[in-house]
Amino acid sequence: MRVGLFVTCLVDGMFPNVGEATVALLERLGHEVDVPLAQTCCGQMHINTGYAREALPLLRRHVAAFAGYDAVVAPSASCVGSVRHQYVGVAQGAGDAALAQAAAELAGRTYELSEFLVDVCELTDVGASFPHRVTYHPTCHSLRMLRLGDAPLRLLRAVRGIDLVELEPAAAASCCGFGGTFALKNADTSTAMLADKMRDVLATRAEVVTSADSSCLMHIGGGLSRLRTGVRAVHLAEILAGTASDPAGEPVAGAAAGSVSGGPR
Repeated sequence: MRVGLFVTCLVDGMFPNVGEATVALLERLGHEVDVPLAQTCCGQMHINTGYAREALPLLRRHVAAFAGYDAVVAPSASCVGSVRHQYVGVAQGAGDAALAQAAAELAGRTYELSEFLVDVCELTDVGASFPHRVTYHPTCHSLRMLRLGDAPLRLLRAVRGIDLVELEPAAAASCCGFGGTFALKNADTSTAMLADKMRDVLATRAEVVTSADSSCLMHIGGGLSRLRTGVRAVHLAEILAGTASDPAGEPVAGAAAGSVSGGPR
């Protein structure tokens, strides 16, 4: 299958290892992966903060950049949620029927990584190995917008050597407090929510917290790092691709310098 990698701004600018892991995993599973150079920000941040008109050029560029692929896959439930559930409404609100139709077509073949693997490829065992104690944080967009269900957990349960310790149900359903610009506009509330989430993560005695969104992992991982807990934030893609350990077998964080870019691979 010819797949276009929707790398997302945060991954491209701050967590390139996540994009590289996604490509490595998909190619290992036999897919042809392209990273379209024309992609930029999908416009989610603009739409969420009320700047739908300003998001239109970004929306048009995104739709054009990913034309022609069998599937578009992103290591981000948040950004996929925007394409699937916001694009058509923004285009319709602007009175652009052609763009709305193109956005609807794109939405139908845009997937978050775990749902692509489980629902489209019908896989749960991707040949990964990660001998560490791990807990999984379901993000708000993955739970409530994309309704991924247990797809990420099914993939993690099949990882060799993993000691998967799930959060308590109430803890798993709670927001980490990031929420994009919410964390900036409501810093005190965001910090209080983060404290609750960190307490829940630490209660599992996990070495690693993982998730389907780099944004939430940045928030949680930053808090855990500042407290010097020793718990690392590692994206689901890195665990599944087998890139989340250094040669000594120690888990590594997803952040690194550089960016994911390039034309057809």
